[in-house]
Amino acid sequence: QVQLVESGGGLVQAGGSLRLSCAASGRTFSSSAMGWFRQAPGKEREFVAAINWSGDTHYADSVKGRVTISRDNAKNTVYLQMSSLRPEDTAIYYCAARATGQTRVSWSEYNYWGQGTQVTVSA
Repeated sequence: QVQLVESGGGLVQAGGSLRLSCAASGRTFSSSAMGWFRQAPGKEREFVAAINWSGDTHYADSVKGRVTISRDNAKNTVYLQMSSLRPEDTAIYYCAARATGQTRVSWSEYNYWGQGTQVTVSA
C-alpha cells in the first residue's frame, strides 16, 4: 500500500508561482513512476506531468514550459513547480503513483492517489 499526501496549494495571482509537494510512504518510492493530475469543477481529471523512476519527465502541452516536475528519492517526495500561473490552472491537483517505474498520461493507469490540494489562480 502507498500513502500520498499533497501540500503547497493555495491562492495566487495570475503570473505567480507555487510549488506543490507530495510525500509518499508505504513502498519503494524510488522505483515508482509519479504523476500530477488536476481536476477543475465540471471537468474531467487531466494529466499535468509525470516522472519515471530514472527521472525522465513528461508534460501536458498546456503546461509545458511553465511547470517542472522533480523527485527527491531520499525524501520520498515529488514536487511540481508551477510558474506563470493562469486562471485556467485553477483546479484540485492530485499526486499519483504507479506500481511500476514507467510513466503514463492516463489517470486510470495510476494505482495510488493523494487527497488533492486546491490551487486557485485569480485574474
